[in-house]
Amino acid sequence: MTMAPQNHEQVISMAITNRYQNVDKTKRDALTTLKHYRGLSPKLDKFVFRSGTSRYLLCLEGTIPVTYKGATYNIPVCVWLLDNHPLSSPMVYVKPTADMLIKASRHVDQSGKVYLPYLHEWNPSSSDLMGLIQIMIMTFGEMPPVYSKPKTASPAPYQTPYPTNPPGHMPMPGGTPYPPPTSTAAAYPLAGSGYTPYPPAPSQAPYPATQNTPYPLYPPPSSSAYQPPPPYPPTSSFSSSTPYPPYPVASSASTTVANSDNTTNTATTGTITEEHIRASLISAVNDRVRARLRDAYGGAQAEASVLRQQQADLNTGKAKLESLINKLEHEQAELDKSIRLMREREGDMKSVLSRLSSATDPLDVDDAVTTTAPLYKQLLNAYAEDQATQDAIYYLGEALRRDVIDLDTFLKHVRSLSRKQFQLRAIMNKCRTKANFAG
Repeated sequence: MTMAPQNHEQVISMAITNRYQNVDKTKRDALTTLKHYRGLSPKLDKFVFRSGTSRYLLCLEGTIPVTYKGATYNIPVCVWLLDNHPLSSPMVYVKPTADMLIKASRHVDQSGKVYLPYLHEWNPSSSDLMGLIQIMIMTFGEMPPVYSKPKTASPAPYQTPYPTNPPGHMPMPGGTPYPPPTSTAAAYPLAGSGYTPYPPAPSQAPYPATQNTPYPLYPPPSSSAYQPPPPYPPTSSFSSSTPYPPYPVASSASTTVANSDNTTNTATTGTITEEHIRASLISAVNDRVRARLRDAYGGAQAEASVLRQQQADLNTGKAKLESLINKLEHEQAELDKSIRLMREREGDMKSVLSRLSSATDPLDVDDAVTTTAPLYKQLLNAYAEDQATQDAIYYLGEALRRDVIDLDTFLKHVRSLSRKQFQLRAIMNKCRTKANFAG
């Protein structure tokens, strides 16, 4: 039973959390694959390695659609993701059902393990499960990894291998067909009958039959000389069944009737016809085109991977260059602003120096600093007195340390100066509050 797509994310999250190193990449890769191939479903299962150790891994199990000779088949597979995915390539196995057998090839061994160049050349930055399954579909479309188990047919009841019609009577299509013989004595004619038997025929025709008649109806012999028909083509991929006696070549009238039935019976006799040759040519061309398409696809994918990597590097370099250019532009603007301010300050300093150098009267320090409001003047005077008081307390301490004054005199003056300093600082705080100064 196929799992609902909304449950895939929950199953994958539970399977890879605290087990996989790259949780986000593994989850994204698996969900993308399950979205395109609905025949697969995720599960957490135990995988036993060749060393005997076991580990719980995420497995994508189900079927993938493979097109072989115009028909679509669902091939059962199982894709195991290692805990460091995508740094290591997945492990892929073909899992045949009860009515299937594994067909070993250069891509699949007897245990069902799949070997592909895509897995051997796995690249964590460019390879993914989607590309792997697409390569598997193309490869299995050319060489299917499984085939159906042969079914044993029950033997039909014995009948006479030749029709009992009198000489000169032609049996018509639709008459009683020849059943398969059940013994060697019934399969071959008696000695001296003048017939030569066929070589062993394949039990399964290389192309599907188109008629229901299992064996052709043969015309009776005539008085002319007989020549045996050409034998079946040798076929090594199918097992042989019990041979059947040949039919003789009749006269011109019998030959005409036999040729008219040739198209009807050609599929069951195994004779190679134009349709067989045409189907064989189409299959060969199809295999050749698939091979070239696979090679072209692999080359194009490799080139695309290189180009994507180059594009990523170029985009990264472009972003770095843009960041450096923006930083340089910002620093250039700040530098221009600083140069402009320095030139303005330089002009102000030159004007002040020229004014001071041209003045004849000595400069009064008290008049050098002026305020724009009475509140600012009161704040300035309180600050100056506060600093003077602080200096006086310092020098009183120095006098006490050098024994210039005694302790009573020191305490008396410090008490008086401290009271005055407290009043000055209170005035400064009020002035700052009125003037809305910080602090």
